[in-house]
Amino acid sequence: METVEGTQASPSAHSLLHLPDTHILLDNMTLCRLQGTRLLQCLLWVSSEEEKADIISTVEFNHTGELLATGDKGGRVVIFQREQESKNQVHRRGEYNVYSTFQSHEPEFDYLKSLEIEEKINKIRWLPQQNAAYFLLSTNDKTVKLWKVSERDKRPEGYNLKDEEGRLRDPATITTLRVPVLRPMDLMVEATPRRVFANAHTYHINSISVNSDYETYMSADDLRINLWNFEITNQSFTLTARAAHAPGSPRFSLSFLYSSVPDIVDIKPANMEELTEVITAAEFHPHHCNTFVYSSSKGTIRLCDMRASALCDRHTKFFEEPEDPSNRSFFSEIISSISDVKFSHSGRYIMTRDYLTVKVWDLNMENRPIETYQVHDYLRSKLCSLYENDCIFDKFECVWNGSDSVIMTGSYNNFFRMFDRNTKRDVTLEASRENSKPRAILKPRKVCVGGKRRKDEISVDSLDFSKKILHTAWHPSENIIAVAATNNLYIFQDKVN
Repeated sequence: METVEGTQASPSAHSLLHLPDTHILLDNMTLCRLQGTRLLQCLLWVSSEEEKADIISTVEFNHTGELLATGDKGGRVVIFQREQESKNQVHRRGEYNVYSTFQSHEPEFDYLKSLEIEEKINKIRWLPQQNAAYFLLSTNDKTVKLWKVSERDKRPEGYNLKDEEGRLRDPATITTLRVPVLRPMDLMVEATPRRVFANAHTYHINSISVNSDYETYMSADDLRINLWNFEITNQSFTLTARAAHAPGSPRFSLSFLYSSVPDIVDIKPANMEELTEVITAAEFHPHHCNTFVYSSSKGTIRLCDMRASALCDRHTKFFEEPEDPSNRSFFSEIISSISDVKFSHSGRYIMTRDYLTVKVWDLNMENRPIETYQVHDYLRSKLCSLYENDCIFDKFECVWNGSDSVIMTGSYNNFFRMFDRNTKRDVTLEASRENSKPRAILKPRKVCVGGKRRKDEISVDSLDFSKKILHTAWHPSENIIAVAATNNLYIFQDKVN
């Protein structure tokens, strides 16, 4: 079994630059407890030019928030660990240092289909910590891997059949027997692939989600959703019930079906010319292990219950907002495609992100969302040019804060947006290295659509669409956020008085 070793040092392929003293304060911010926000750290890969492999493709906190994992287009996973609380400091600064880095996926080639498989990490999901080791799932377009990340600060010495360099010794030369002992060594962090789940997806994987039973997880591609058991890499167990209508009371027979492709959702039509929509995202309910939700390119959300059927081809609930015919345009179907779906921590609400808006849905109301937030409505007049440069197909993610009271999502020009669900206030912030000066003031940004532009505003024509915030993460219990901007990782924290 392959083992990837890492240490507290920076990644071998690149040097990691820490700017721990770059605190950027934000004034006039009234979102929840975020009365002020500072840039805690700016972490970036240093290279002579911006390498495509260094672009961050996913960001994820673990369940405690002590670890933060990032994946990039080069197939690497970098894990940051929060520094321990200092007795001399009243408040924790919460800075994150490199804990481990390893190569999760390598580029592959499908010779049968003449198709190149990128090493890019599409998603990372943490499992709850059960012992001293950490476990996480990472996936590229085709293969999901379960990684174990553990520490080792002792090494065995005194083997009888091996010398100090690990080479085998001739048993005839051994005159005495020794008892092996453990010797202290420098702390080593090891990443080991414990499971590899492959050969089950014909199309590109866009989502993985760990079930609340922590025994199973699902992976979704454009047309299918597969259910996996963590202990089984090549089979799944599907439970079906068949009714036997005999005289008297009905009887049910249970049969176990074994399949190498564990589909729980399959929307592939018999004739691909009849294909009208694809799966864009999927997630398990945070508390009910039988319930999951998936979104589509038509802007619809389906809630499924695995107790109802082995193959969830029939949804339990169907969420869709009726389209206003007066707003119908050539781009309507494209901008209505959902790029991300997230359950709230309470499990009561669903949040979805399409190209222009973030919507919050109540599980008890299917006909329309209860909240709609405009992320960058000023881009409606730019849809034609955004279509020509393919930016209209960008897939933005969205996240909840720990109390489900604030939501966050990204935009262009390295802007990211926060919306307070209680006060209905919102703010636009910018993640920029140019503002990384000690104690520099970072004011909310405003975009001017037309007319005279104020000094503190930026024109919509001046936005840089090559700089985009697609991936964000929020600490599960504190006001700490991680924002990925191309090859830069920014960590923000609310201001400590």
